[in-house]
Amino acid sequence: MSNNFSNYKFGTKAIHAGADPDPSTGAIMTPIFQTSTYTQESPGKNKGYSYARGKNPTRDALQKNIAALENGKHCLCFSSGMGSIDAIIKMLRPGDEVITGDDLYGGSYRMFTKVFANFGIKFHFINMTTASNIEKHINSNTKLIWVETPTNPTMQIMDIEACAKIAKKHKLILAVDNTFASPYLQNPLALGADIVMHSVTKYLGGHSDVVMGALVVNDNTIYEQLAFIHNSCGATPGPMDCFLVMRGIKTLHLRMERHCFNGRQVAEYLKTHPKIEKVYWPGFTDHPNHDIAKKQMRDFGGMISFVLKEKSIENTFKLASSFKVFSLAESLGGVESLINHPATMTHASIPKAERDKAGVTDNLLRLSVGVEDIEDILEDLKQALA
Repeated sequence: MSNNFSNYKFGTKAIHAGADPDPSTGAIMTPIFQTSTYTQESPGKNKGYSYARGKNPTRDALQKNIAALENGKHCLCFSSGMGSIDAIIKMLRPGDEVITGDDLYGGSYRMFTKVFANFGIKFHFINMTTASNIEKHINSNTKLIWVETPTNPTMQIMDIEACAKIAKKHKLILAVDNTFASPYLQNPLALGADIVMHSVTKYLGGHSDVVMGALVVNDNTIYEQLAFIHNSCGATPGPMDCFLVMRGIKTLHLRMERHCFNGRQVAEYLKTHPKIEKVYWPGFTDHPNHDIAKKQMRDFGGMISFVLKEKSIENTFKLASSFKVFSLAESLGGVESLINHPATMTHASIPKAERDKAGVTDNLLRLSVGVEDIEDILEDLKQALA
């Protein structure tokens, strides 16, 4: 069976790309190559593998698979999503500047402000929903534009194609965090991005049983820089995790269809509920930049945030803890439905003033709508909001 599935439809690529039968046994599933080192015929002469931090056959198969899903040439998998972001910022030097959004995953914000700012890298957190606003902040030190779309947790939509044109005009790198959309809904490389980042932990893995990150690129020079950091700094995943993600990806297209279907039903239910002030979901025609989301996404996903009319944090906590189908937990993108309180969980590292400014208020809750039966999901929302 050929390993080149670049011209096939998404579901076929999800199942077959990178997954050639094992030549030694014919096994249809990629084996877990649980080894740290490899024998060499003579010093420096090997079969393409020498030490597992650098390369592992199970990881190689997964990287080919994810690259195919994003229509990219190269993929590197990391031991976590944060490990993959870390590698991108390590391409920069003291004095370099980064432009990014003012509604950002708390872990990214923490890394930027508490780790890399200490090494002389400056970050500008701006409103990026109007792409032209980016140019106001570009100077001779700017090297990278970091985009998250849809954003976590207020589902802001950035125009990737417009951002890419600005990046190319000023010879900057554009990196896009595509975690919330997954490759099924959005392909930033096709819109002009240079790097696509995934927290593989989420929709790609899909079963809340693995932690991993990935970067996908087309440019050979950028790939070589990232591959050097990948091997040198060692934030590489083990073969068992890679196997689990490959297994998860085989149903990505099926899961995403259900996430999107359930997400729409939940968003529409919440929008008319008397206890809810606002619902963030890019599928609504009145959601800011809905037209851009409709243009660059295939559907609108299963991530939803909502703001309660009752502003007390005690009431919000009580509601968050009253679900039966939804589990109160961090993370997202698994088959099970989750509810999260960003202000005290995923975004706690962001100062309250900054959270409030971005809309991440104490009475906001975020849902990762799973693939359970929609009737049970809606009934759970009904009883919790009663």
